[in-house]
Amino acid sequence: MSARLLVVDDNALNVKLLAAKLTRDYYFVSTTDNGFQALKMAEADQPDLILLDVMMPELDGFEVCKMLKANPKTAHIPVVMVTALSDRSDRVHGLEAGADDFLTKPINDIALMARVRSLLRLKMMMDEWRRREATAAQFALPSETEDKPVSGELVLLLEDNPEDRRTIERVLQSISLRVVHINSVTAAIDEAQTGAYDLVMTSIDLMNEDGLLLCGQLRARDNTRTLPILLMANEGEIDFVAKGLDLGANDYLLRPLEGSELIARVRTQLKQKHHYDRLRQNYEKSLALALVDPLTGAFNRRYLDAHLPKMMARFLTDKHCMSVLFFDIDFFKSINDTYGHPIGDVILKEVVSRVIQSLRPLDLVVRVGGEEFVAIMPESELKTALAVGERLRAAIANIPFFMPGHDKPLSVTISIGIATLDFEGGDTPEALLKRADEALYKAKQTGRNKVVSETEING
Repeated sequence: MSARLLVVDDNALNVKLLAAKLTRDYYFVSTTDNGFQALKMAEADQPDLILLDVMMPELDGFEVCKMLKANPKTAHIPVVMVTALSDRSDRVHGLEAGADDFLTKPINDIALMARVRSLLRLKMMMDEWRRREATAAQFALPSETEDKPVSGELVLLLEDNPEDRRTIERVLQSISLRVVHINSVTAAIDEAQTGAYDLVMTSIDLMNEDGLLLCGQLRARDNTRTLPILLMANEGEIDFVAKGLDLGANDYLLRPLEGSELIARVRTQLKQKHHYDRLRQNYEKSLALALVDPLTGAFNRRYLDAHLPKMMARFLTDKHCMSVLFFDIDFFKSINDTYGHPIGDVILKEVVSRVIQSLRPLDLVVRVGGEEFVAIMPESELKTALAVGERLRAAIANIPFFMPGHDKPLSVTISIGIATLDFEGGDTPEALLKRADEALYKAKQTGRNKVVSETEING
């Protein structure tokens, strides 16, 4: 996942070293040595993440961070503050200023890269929801624009150290949060599925279990995929923290736990969840009015025509990959003719349900007409899209469809055509969809129940 990063530090050597590390991981890095220039560059260039030194002349990092977060044009950009300061009060000061993390020099490379990847994943998801909300707002009434204050939320805690558990419960209850303590990973997974929780906190070093298992399990399930996860670990466990961030954890705390930092990090995660929930609710409210196919719950062609051009323009400018999967249900007319349209509707809904479950939250599924659908996959190259296409094909073909009023299940298959964004040819939405449609046509011509990419059309 490539991205544009801005490094801000008045020490030329620090800038050079940090830029070299990031460039080695294929990030595009811009640099500046002062806070005023950083503010201008952030607004003009819209980087995906800012690495910001604290100790700078004229305008220090704390002030720069506050000003970034106060500006609607830059408030959504993640900020990691980097400094030689190691006092917890400085870390809390940075978090309260709006920073997403606070790394102390000398920087641990593993922790840095894991944190960068984690924040970029979060930003990519939030950016996509903001774009969806903006598109949906064209067709609906004005929606809520402010996030609610942090108070009364429910926190799920997995911690088997009695002293740490009591500390967490006391501190969080002091800011009007409710805490439910769970004793095992399995119980925590089951409890999280209820949908009642706003944040999960888990210790990495449980006495009898691996706390990181919880991260993977929650991220693999639809109703907990976006639930914030805050890890707790010891100073010497930074490699495990990095693994947890790569598994989908949002943030971490290092022991000994200190009340003000705990509050700052918990509040940051809850505010981000409120913002995500508001974007999603506004978006879903708008879609319910005009942009969702009422039968399947997929988006309709009207939404695709409004959203895809904007999406493609941004991806072409930033040189980010994107793939389109064009698919339809094989022999669907025969299903309708044999079993009737009500059964056909059941099949359509179940196909869409299985497809959505096999994709990421930021992927779009659109019903373009009849039994034809399009899936738009941001940040996905051809190799990834082919693997996903095969997973979708198998998800339909390998599990029979049960039909109301019929004892015998029905075997259903889909054919899929894939095309990817063309950076060289001045791609358009019409051209991209046409290439995917042509690949779908070849899939149906050559046997159906298969995945064909645009590269195979002339093969």
